[in-house]
Amino acid sequence: MNLPTDFVTYTHGLFGDEEYNKLAEALQEDSPISIRLNASKGAFPVSLTDSVSVPWCSDGYYLPERLTFTFDPLFHAGCYYVQEASSMFLERVIKQYVQTSVVMLDLCAAPGGKSTHAISLLPAGSLLVANEVIRSRSSILGGNLTKWGKPNVIVTNNDPADFTKVNSFFDVILADVPCSGEGMFRKDAGAIAEWNLNNVEICWQRQRRIIADVWPCLKPGGIFIYSTCTYNTKEDEENIAWMQHEFEAEVLSIDVPESWGICGNMAGYDFPVYRFLPHNVRGEGFFLTVLRKSASEELASRSTFRSVSLNAADKRNKDSRKKLPDKEVTHAVKDWVIDYESYQFTVNGTLISAFPKAYFNELNSLQQLHIAQSGIAIGEVKGKDIIPNHALAMSQMLNPDAFPSIELSYEQAIAYLRKEAISLGETAPRGYLLVTYNNVFLGFVKNIGNRANNLYPQEWRIRSGYLPLEIKLL
Repeated sequence: MNLPTDFVTYTHGLFGDEEYNKLAEALQEDSPISIRLNASKGAFPVSLTDSVSVPWCSDGYYLPERLTFTFDPLFHAGCYYVQEASSMFLERVIKQYVQTSVVMLDLCAAPGGKSTHAISLLPAGSLLVANEVIRSRSSILGGNLTKWGKPNVIVTNNDPADFTKVNSFFDVILADVPCSGEGMFRKDAGAIAEWNLNNVEICWQRQRRIIADVWPCLKPGGIFIYSTCTYNTKEDEENIAWMQHEFEAEVLSIDVPESWGICGNMAGYDFPVYRFLPHNVRGEGFFLTVLRKSASEELASRSTFRSVSLNAADKRNKDSRKKLPDKEVTHAVKDWVIDYESYQFTVNGTLISAFPKAYFNELNSLQQLHIAQSGIAIGEVKGKDIIPNHALAMSQMLNPDAFPSIELSYEQAIAYLRKEAISLGETAPRGYLLVTYNNVFLGFVKNIGNRANNLYPQEWRIRSGYLPLEIKLL
């Protein structure tokens, strides 16, 4: 790996001879491979015999080698997420500082590693708003959250400045801000090619604009989690010092055993920060700090915002978000979901969706933003028929007794995930069926006898037409 000369000069000065030499040596090594299991999917068959637990994440594991993730049906079913281990440190923050149900914003959320982790950790009754400014990446984010299966999620596609409309709304904000990416050098050769000192200057200024845009959205006393995947102090400690001065924010400490090898402040400030360096931890470069907003800061109350925006949202969405007639809902989808009474069912065009009733007001309040998806898509009305949506098969809401299910072989599962036609045999029931692999739901088919119409989403299909010579699965 050929590191940029300016990076070597700056980082050598920051770390000193001994630490920099250790870092430079670690950057020549291969990146560790780590995954995080989705406990809400139940007990699925995986072999972690040769794996090592990630110390700061209860469901995180280092793998001894890279697996053939693309050709693992359990990966496509949302049973696990391939995530860099250092970033799983978010778990320590949420477990220490989030004890009751909250409304949380993940501001820069794609592709979804921290969002899927957060929604697994938040206390029962919480709501997550996962945002991504780039439209194509917001689709990837939505897909990963759909596979994760939690209904209490809203995916938005907005610039951080758009959130200035939402005063004092969120209890927790996570801002994993765009950065110069120094901590990703050994994972991403493009990060090395794009790095320069001018980009570092652009990044820290952009980061402050992002923070300034969303800070008013945080409730007084709320928690702000700031993170980057870079080493320099301009994007890290100096931004925290600026937040501390600009917003009178309190920097909070996190309980961390010394044995984990996580470093602290490298810029001489007296507040705690948490640095992951690849020569000290088994992971990539990562920086995280937690701040608390002053409880006495005077901002518009969340209840005032809701009472104003609800009227606007109701007027704007009078035709697009209608309640289904009760009789039709009961007949069509009541038996498809668990705990039916806890959800508000709506129709947007032909799509039937369900969203937790407890946060339906918040959903309406956020209609002034661009909402890419919310809750769980249940089905699509097609004439007199309602076609079950793939999101329902992925969801915790699914009532598994609502549809017959049939187990697929590995070869059938791959064909299904390629969106190819599959044959289920003469004994398979007709109509809509759930297909499973190792007793994990993969999605829906409509069995018409001589073949089964594949209802797997076209945009998610495995595009490769061949299987690798060696398949390595969990």
